[in-house]
Amino acid sequence: MPPGSHDQELATVSAGDLEPRGPAPLFVLRIAAGRDAGKSLVLDWNARPRVLVGQSPVCDFVLADPRVSRRHLALSPEGHRVRLTDLGTTNGTRVGGVQMIEVLLAGGEAIELGDTSLRLVRAGNMPDAPARDRDRFGRVLGRSQEMQRLFALAERLSVSPLPLLIEGETGTGKELLAEAIHDTGPRAAHPFVVYDASAHAGDEELVMLFGRNAPGAIEQAHGGTLVLDEVGDLSDAAQARLVSVVERGHLQRLDGRPPVRVDVRVLSTTRRDLERQVHEGTFREELLFRLTGARLEVPPLRRRHGDVELLARHFWALFGGGAELPKAFAIQLSRHEWPGNVRELEHAVAQRGALGDELDVRERTSHVPHAAHARELFDRILDMNLALPHARQLVVDEFEQRYVARAVAEHGGNVTRAAAASGLTRRYFHMLRSKAKK
Repeated sequence: MPPGSHDQELATVSAGDLEPRGPAPLFVLRIAAGRDAGKSLVLDWNARPRVLVGQSPVCDFVLADPRVSRRHLALSPEGHRVRLTDLGTTNGTRVGGVQMIEVLLAGGEAIELGDTSLRLVRAGNMPDAPARDRDRFGRVLGRSQEMQRLFALAERLSVSPLPLLIEGETGTGKELLAEAIHDTGPRAAHPFVVYDASAHAGDEELVMLFGRNAPGAIEQAHGGTLVLDEVGDLSDAAQARLVSVVERGHLQRLDGRPPVRVDVRVLSTTRRDLERQVHEGTFREELLFRLTGARLEVPPLRRRHGDVELLARHFWALFGGGAELPKAFAIQLSRHEWPGNVRELEHAVAQRGALGDELDVRERTSHVPHAAHARELFDRILDMNLALPHARQLVVDEFEQRYVARAVAEHGGNVTRAAAASGLTRRYFHMLRSKAKK
């Protein structure tokens, strides 16, 4: 074999090589040398669709090597191979002596990180995967093997009281998965409250979450489920207060009254690398540890083999595109990488249904409806001389009211379709609509 050919094989694998040939192999990760020599982990993708390796206690395979990063690398299934991804580490990851960012492994490779040497070995065949007898979990759709694994694991975790961290890129449907977990579990008849951590800041954030003269999001979720959407955006003050809530169920309101007991299951979503935020000092390690009773990762659409057409047909019918998704359009969709994931695909299908073949960006952005009203609203609020958080909230409330009303009108009064088109859970959409009616 010519020099370097093995390394090239590790880095580049043709699509044909990924096609399943017989039963899927079972892989075992073993430590060949280093402080943890002899330690091993079976990579059961049915139980853990993504395995994290590093020093952090939230990792699935924890190493004592001080030269290994807290969250060093991730392993996930890719056909009959394993995808290894270096998570932006300081000392890097080497496979076959070559430093790698991302690589597909077939088994037998030597993996070096810090002063630790790992080996990925095949050990027979994987246990039978969950039966593919459904194409959805709640409102989350998918027939791909990646989503079938996710559905099976999410269903098992739905009956657990453990706090759950749901990770994934923007637009993958993390909040919808949280809703499905709530609806499937024993708290389904109780409140489901979503707190968007990216929407509030400062004193407003603490009031909305913990309450002052009225219950905040945590108390509103008592008996049910609280979703901390984009939890990585929480301020340090909010993080500090949350620790006692998650650990002991004690809530301290901002009005100084004695702590109250709250019974909530916390589901957190994030597009961020929270371990990196811990390392940078912007996220509290003790909170991350308590939020990660279990962890799920929603795969990006580009790795969900075969799901683009399923989702496109669903959105086509949802937005009234007709009986059949045009074949040429379906082919065009299948060739796109979808960096914005399911949300981007949804918008593309909605635009095609509304505008037909001609998608003139300039025409769609050449005018802004109700611009005069918007200027009048801004001027009126500015004249009130309010503190910035209160003034901003008035603008947000006005926008939400108009957005919800327009979405419902555009979908003929069908709230379910309006919520789906808005990228919101039904409950959150209903909450906005109820607030608008007050």
